[in-house]
Amino acid sequence: MGAALSCLALPALSTVGTWITGCFSAAACSLAFKSCNCNNSIATRIGYAIIFLFNSILAWLMLSNWAIKKLEHLTLDYMKLDCAEGSCYGVMGVHRVSFALVLFHAILGCLLIGVHDSRQKRAAIQNGWWGPKILAWMVLLVISFFIPSGFFMVWGNYFALFGAAIFILFGLVLLVDFAHSWTERCMENYEMNDSNLWKNILIIGTLLMFAGAITLTGIMYGFFATNGCSLNQFFVTLNLILCVLVTLLCVSPRIQEGNSRSGLSQASIVVIYCTYLVLSAVANEPNDKECNPLRKSIGPQTTSVVLGAIFTFLAVAYSTSRAATQDGAFISKSAGRPRLNDYEPLDTSSAVPLMANQVEAGAQRMSTQGTAREHLIAAVEAGALPRSVLYEDDDDDEIDSNIDDKDDERFGSLYSYSFFHFVFAIAAMYVSMVLTNWNTIQFKDGVGHDGGDLVRIGQSYTAVWVKIVSGWICHLIYIWSLVAPVLMPDRFDDY
Repeated sequence: MGAALSCLALPALSTVGTWITGCFSAAACSLAFKSCNCNNSIATRIGYAIIFLFNSILAWLMLSNWAIKKLEHLTLDYMKLDCAEGSCYGVMGVHRVSFALVLFHAILGCLLIGVHDSRQKRAAIQNGWWGPKILAWMVLLVISFFIPSGFFMVWGNYFALFGAAIFILFGLVLLVDFAHSWTERCMENYEMNDSNLWKNILIIGTLLMFAGAITLTGIMYGFFATNGCSLNQFFVTLNLILCVLVTLLCVSPRIQEGNSRSGLSQASIVVIYCTYLVLSAVANEPNDKECNPLRKSIGPQTTSVVLGAIFTFLAVAYSTSRAATQDGAFISKSAGRPRLNDYEPLDTSSAVPLMANQVEAGAQRMSTQGTAREHLIAAVEAGALPRSVLYEDDDDDEIDSNIDDKDDERFGSLYSYSFFHFVFAIAAMYVSMVLTNWNTIQFKDGVGHDGGDLVRIGQSYTAVWVKIVSGWICHLIYIWSLVAPVLMPDRFDDY
């Protein structure tokens, strides 16, 4: 197994090393990340997601006997990454690699506090300087392996655990926020256009998600919640009850009175996600082949383990890059700029009508004032105006000639840079906890549960309970989003 990993990993590491060496030039990295022919903000997110992906893969390799032996050899046996009794071999390596990425994003987040658009000098730290940033990440990786293991015992048991819990909570809040915003966007498009396209998309999507949830529930009852599997029966049945509850609640007259846009579409997204969480939990139960038929067919297949791990990392990297830019769901004033709802209506009762020439002169003065630009940005963020209007009012040809056409943040950042790095930091903590099965990973004779050299992700009852409880919390958050406008109508008039 070690030879196979060596044959596969060394060429890959050589390729990565060549790519990283080329990126020591800021211009080379900028060209690499912008070759996707996308806006600067998207290219930046792709760049950080790639770093996150490589860091996650490296952390996962720390769980292999081959990688640990190589590291101990490279450090002249200075590092001993196994515990006193050999029961957590490689866990310290996972926490070290994840800690390096956490520290990397923490430093960047602190350096970018108060940066609101790409024209500020410090914005280059976020959108450029990829060579020095990658070099700094690699230096932090090396330094992390020379920190005493006692620090990482505390880090893994307390700090990483707390950060991972916050990341899960963020994800659940964003899911509920997405369920509401998706439905509202479809309804707005339907009302603004004569076509029934968006109405059909909403209806068909809702039906498919409910059908999918019903199908998954039937599969769980048929294969994972059979006779003698009382715990799985409890998980599946309770989730089914909660799904029926939120479905009925969202269409109840009292909820409709408080929020007329709540409906089955939002509920279907929450229902299918929570049902998926339960299926993922019962399908990853360890050491129970009677209640988990998938365990009967699982062996030390390296290919399936590798593909499963990479898919997991890709999903987490994508969801993290998306969540990191959704600070509006948590912060009422994104990047320090006022939202459309934060402005008070103008008092026009005592206004004096202006002559045509006065209106034209006033409009010209307003176009050069920052307040007008902030109002325009707020309108775009609220969806009242298309983003293209931010670029149509710029009459200074000399300034325009020096602006990158793909710079979509020259008049204001699309997300909070500091919040972006905060989310990536807690996502790194989450990955470390997932890889170590929430600090419950166990090895037998230096190998994984299935007899292979690599460890499967999520194979512990602690991981199972994390998914189950996450589903329950998701239901509660969605229920609160429904009843809050009814219980506190004054605070939700503007939403």
